[in-house]
This record gives sequence, C-alpha cells and structure tokens, in this order.
Amino acid sequence: MNPTVSIIMPCYNGMRHIQAAIDSVLTQTFGDFELIVVDNGSTDRTPEILGAVYDPRLRVLNLSERGVSRARNLGLREARGAFIAFLDSDDTWSATFLEKMHTALASDSKAVLAYCGWQNLGLPGPRGEPFVPPDYENPDKVATLLEGCRWPIHACLTKRNAIIGAGGFNTSLTIAEDYLLWMEVSVTGTIIRVPEVLARYHHHDGVQATRNQALAALDTFRAKQLFFRRHPEIAKQLGPDRIDSLTWDKLIQQGNALHWQGDIENARPIFRKALLAGHGSFSAKLRMLPSLLPLSIHRAILAAKKS
Repeated sequence: MNPTVSIIMPCYNGMRHIQAAIDSVLTQTFGDFELIVVDNGSTDRTPEILGAVYDPRLRVLNLSERGVSRARNLGLREARGAFIAFLDSDDTWSATFLEKMHTALASDSKAVLAYCGWQNLGLPGPRGEPFVPPDYENPDKVATLLEGCRWPIHACLTKRNAIIGAGGFNTSLTIAEDYLLWMEVSVTGTIIRVPEVLARYHHHDGVQATRNQALAALDTFRAKQLFFRRHPEIAKQLGPDRIDSLTWDKLIQQGNALHWQGDIENARPIFRKALLAGHGSFSAKLRMLPSLLPLSIHRAILAAKKS
C-alpha cells in the first residue's frame, strides 16, 4: 500500500545536521509517510548516518549529478504518496507538522497547497522571531505571490498531482526554483493557511541564504518572467504597468536597497540588467549608470559623492 505523504530530502555532506532533520520526521504524530533522502554524492559520514537508520519508511536514493532541483525532481519521480513535502537536511519540523498540514489540505478537494508559519533559528532580532504569514487566498492572490516568495520550501504540503502538472522544479534556476513552483501550483487551485509555526529554518552560519543577494534577486526576477511566458492570460489580466511594477520596479528596488547598504558588488549586476533593458526612472538611471564602469571607478565615484 502506498503511503499518504512522500517527504523528499536532498542532501550533500550533511553529517552535521541530517540526523536532527530525520528525527523530526520520524517523530511525527502522522506516521503514514515515506522519507526519500536523495544523496547528491556525499563524501562525509552522511551515508553512514543514513545506513544506521532502521525504519522501513526511509528510502535512500543516490544521484551523482549535483543540484538540489535535480535531487528533488528525482525524489518526485520516485514518490508514491498523494501528498508531497520537502525538508532540507539541515531544517526541522514540529512533531505535528504533517498531521496539521495534511488535515488542512485534505479537507478541501479544490486545495492544492497548504502553508504554515515558521521560525528562522540563528538570526538575531525580529528576523529570528516566529512568523505566521497572512492568508494569501484572496482575489489578488497571483499579484501578491508575484511580489516574492511567501514561504520557505519546508513550510508547505502540496498535492503530488499539482506539482507534477506544474512540471516539477526548473533546473535552470539556482535559487528561485521553489518560488516558481509555488506560483505554478498556486494558480491551479486553492491554497490554505495553517496559522501555526510548524517549521524551523536553521541558519547555521548567519544569513546563508542571502550570501549572493544579486543572484537571489536576478533569479527571482527570471522566475517571474518564466511564469508570465507560461501564463500569457495572467499577464494580459494584470497589464503591462502592473507587470513592470512586479518585475522591473521590484528588481530595481532590490538593487537600490543594496546600494544604500553599501553593498555595491551585489547592486551592480542588478543595475546593469535594468539599465541595458532601458528600465528605471531618469534619477534611477543616473544612480545605476556607474555600474557599467569598472568596480574601482564605481567605488571612487561613490566616495567622491560622500566627501
């Protein structure tokens, strides 16, 4: 008999944290699941740790070709459950995550995805506080989701047929692959909020997900473009002005934020992309123009303005 839920966990050299992630799965109050761990060629003690887990619900797949999206897609192909959850090998769930998420998603035949609150452990100040997102199932749902990714990959449960229909993870994206998938899934049905903090995102070395903020911004921008190409009817409904606001304007805002923070290296590729495409107000273009020059000259210009 097939399990109700398939949990897909990609990993690479995860010996420091994977045991905690696995334990948070095996102690779930909802036990009708399979845990598919896709090892991306680990060279540390990860295979040894996985081999010591004696639970028939664990399946280990090996994939020599690197890439988290490829690993997740392999897990999707092997998954037998009608519901899919993703958990990275260094993150964890509350014990009632699957029970509460499955109850919510299974309660509505039109629902395709349930999402919950989460906590960023390891971040200082308000960013490390528990967070419960608002209800995004409203008339402006698509535009709201296009503002940016609204939940981390391990804070949702999705119906398998919706993910397969969306084509799985786009392997051409480096960071925003899950964001594109959630948009694709969310336009096919209802999304349900579970207003509890049930997922924990572990930041082991500070803000690891934002080390390359230029890549994150540009990848998210590209994900939006891919979404509009696949859904011209949505693009038509929103109109060119709203699309520009959600894509180019948002991208330039992210570049501006980095610029004012003094992170010129990450702002420059964002500015160059917008400039070369002819986007931005006159004042914005003046601010972005030095990004076409060598970095040393750009820095000198900014230093001269401050003096």
